[in-house]
Amino acid sequence: MKVINDLKNIGVIFYSKKTNTVYVAQEVVKLLREIRGKSIADKHFRRILKQLREPQINLVCKKHNIDWRQPLNTKIDSIINKGISLTNILENEIHKEGTYLNDIKKFINELNEKSFNIPNPTKGVTVEEKIENLIDYFNEMEKEEKVSISMDGYENLLVDLKKNVPKSNDVIRSHFELQDENVMDISYLLEYNLKPRDILEIFQEDMLKDFCERREIKQRGDLISNILDSYMDTENLYLENYENIAFRRLNELKENGIQISDAEIGVKFEDLTKTILQKLGLNVDESLRKQMNTKNDKADIIINIGKNEVIIVECKSVKENGYNKFSSVKRQLKAYFDMAEKNGMKVVKSLLIAPEFSDEFINECELEYELNLSLIQASSLYNILEGFKSSNKEQFPYKLLMRDVLIKEDRILKAIK
Repeated sequence: MKVINDLKNIGVIFYSKKTNTVYVAQEVVKLLREIRGKSIADKHFRRILKQLREPQINLVCKKHNIDWRQPLNTKIDSIINKGISLTNILENEIHKEGTYLNDIKKFINELNEKSFNIPNPTKGVTVEEKIENLIDYFNEMEKEEKVSISMDGYENLLVDLKKNVPKSNDVIRSHFELQDENVMDISYLLEYNLKPRDILEIFQEDMLKDFCERREIKQRGDLISNILDSYMDTENLYLENYENIAFRRLNELKENGIQISDAEIGVKFEDLTKTILQKLGLNVDESLRKQMNTKNDKADIIINIGKNEVIIVECKSVKENGYNKFSSVKRQLKAYFDMAEKNGMKVVKSLLIAPEFSDEFINECELEYELNLSLIQASSLYNILEGFKSSNKEQFPYKLLMRDVLIKEDRILKAIK
């Protein structure tokens, strides 16, 4: 306890007496790593070593008195645990004596490009600069929160590992020196910045092959990539990027593994909104929408609440902050109201979903009573879905959407819980 108090007093750690838990800030972890002579996190060091050929790993082992006859994963763990310099390994220790400098540079360029797809892979003139480019890439990756597959996909992967890989919980717990007994929990692992690839890379190849066989995952090529691809839950990945799609953030979407053109964004935003509303248990009535729509007036979404009553939903994905085209929306929604009435339907509510809204737009909506219009930010709608999923309700009480001009997610989340 004295050690904990001393570390807390000098600002190295935070300590919670209530939960008896020690917290270490990422900045402190990075500093401690540098003090120990480690340029990157062990999990990234392992990823680099796994891209080397086994004879190259054996060269490193022989130079540091590590038994090179051990299984490959054991040799890699020994190299990491010995604190051997990554720079020294890539610059000197994996190359045979007499290797030309240009060949070393070419090898590092190929490692950067083909193995890790690093932007500007040939950056740097000297070998040291090229290696530094690789180190910078992984240190930037450490700051990112991307999981590479959807959260649901990660959760399903952990469940299947627990079922199909003997003592997988113990392997993860021991390898990453985690304190809790049951560590195969997505929230717990992400607290330690452990992502799907980090978990898979600690298992022996024969264990991964057996897992692929049990789960009917293809074994040709890179096993880890094959496993991650099989858990790439596309629908949930799109839903988790719902706000990015609403804002048309093409770069962020590409970084998160979503390839989509600007021309496709609008339709995708509508489709995802339909999916969210359906997951909330609302009746998104496509046949009624097609029946009501005309050549000139096409509503995005119709929610059928029964007794010839409907809610009209309009979706707007925009690049600029603060949606501010009230007169245009008003004309559209008025046309949809008239269209519904001609089909014997009564519109009890209209909803507009966009990334966000300007103050001017909200003020104009407050003065508009004929359309009974409410506004929902895309992030709010997604958060309401997440809150609903953790509630015990089978259907979302849509009347919660009837009150405010700008829907407040906090109030709705509190109500459904």
